Amino acid sequence: MDHETFFPPHAGVSLKELAHRIGAELVGDAAPERVIRAVAPVYRARENDICYILSRKNRAELATCRAGAILCDRPLLGLIPAHIPVLLTKTPHTAFALAGQILHPKANRPAAIMSAAHGISDAAHVDITAKIEPGVTIEAAAVVGAHVEIGSGSHIGAGAVIGAGVKIGRDSVIAAGASVFASYIGNGVIIHNGARIGQDGFGYAPGPRGMVKIVQIGRVIIQDHVEIGANTTVDRGTMDDTVIGEGTKIDNQVQIGHNVRIGRHCGIVAQVGIAGSTVIGDGVMIGGGSGINGHIHIGDGVQIAAMSGVIADVPASQKFGGIPARPLPDFLRECAEVMQRAGNALKTRKGTK
Repeated sequence: MDHETFFPPHAGVSLKELAHRIGAELVGDAAPERVIRAVAPVYRARENDICYILSRKNRAELATCRAGAILCDRPLLGLIPAHIPVLLTKTPHTAFALAGQILHPKANRPAAIMSAAHGISDAAHVDITAKIEPGVTIEAAAVVGAHVEIGSGSHIGAGAVIGAGVKIGRDSVIAAGASVFASYIGNGVIIHNGARIGQDGFGYAPGPRGMVKIVQIGRVIIQDHVEIGANTTVDRGTMDDTVIGEGTKIDNQVQIGHNVRIGRHCGIVAQVGIAGSTVIGDGVMIGGGSGINGHIHIGDGVQIAAMSGVIADVPASQKFGGIPARPLPDFLRECAEVMQRAGNALKTRKGTK
C-alpha cells in the first residue's frame, strides 16, 4: 500500500540541518548530508525516513528497521543498530513532532478541497457588508454572513458557514462543513471539519406545561492558536461568554457547554463532555470519554484519567481518575483490590468443583 498518496514526501532536508532545526544532537559524524524526506513508524521506515523510539518495547521492530535516522534519548542509544544514524534528544516525542511539521507542512492544518483554491470562489456566498482582508481564501459553497470580519491568511473551507457578526483573526482555518456563530476567533486557530461553534447552549427552566427554553445571548471567545477537532461542539454562553484559552487543543467529538471557561494550553481528548459554567485552569489534561460536572472548578495542571466522572472541584496539580473521580493513587489501589478479590473468588469457585 502506498503511504504517500495524500501527504507526499518533502523535497529533502539534510540530517544535519534537521537536527539543528529540531534541537537534537547528531551522534558523531554519521551521514550529516543524508537527505530526509518523511516521517514513518519504526517498523517500516526507509532510508529517507526519520522515526523515533520512546521505550524498550519497540526493541523487536529495530531488527528490521531501515530508517535514515532515528530519534531517541541517551538511555536507549545502545539499542539502535549501528547502520542507523541517531539524533539524541531528551524529548524525542516532541522532536519527532517538530520534524513532522518540517517534512509535511501541508498536514499541519486542513487543506483546501480544490488544489487551485485561492481568493474568494465565485461559488461562495459572501455578504456585501463582510470585511475580508487581502490573502483570505473562501472556498466554494461557503457562506459568510453580514458584518463578518476575516483577517489575512485565513481560510474558510468548502461548505462552511460563518454567522453574522463573527470575527476571525489572521492565519486561521475554518475547515469544510464547520459552522461558527456568535463568536470571536483569534489568530492561528484551527477548527476542523464539521465542528459547531456558537450554537445556543442547553438551558431550560421547568414550567407548568413542560420545559421553558432559556435564551442564550452570550458569545464564544476562542483565543490564539487553539485547535478544535472534527464534530466538536462549543456552545455560546447564556449571558456571559464561553472561553477557550490560548494554545488549548481539543480533540474530535468533544462537547463544551455554555459559560465553560477553559484555560491556556489544555489538552482535551475525544468524547469528553464538559457541563455548563465549569472553570478549567491552565495546563489541564482530560482523558478521553470523561464527563465533567457543571459549576465546578478544576485547578491548574490537573490530569484527569480517561473514562472518569468528575463531580466536584479538583485542586491544582492533582491526578484524578474513576467514577466518581478521586485521587489517582486511591483509584488505582481500589482497582487492584477489586481485581484481587475477583481473582480469589474465581479460584474459590474452581476449587469447589
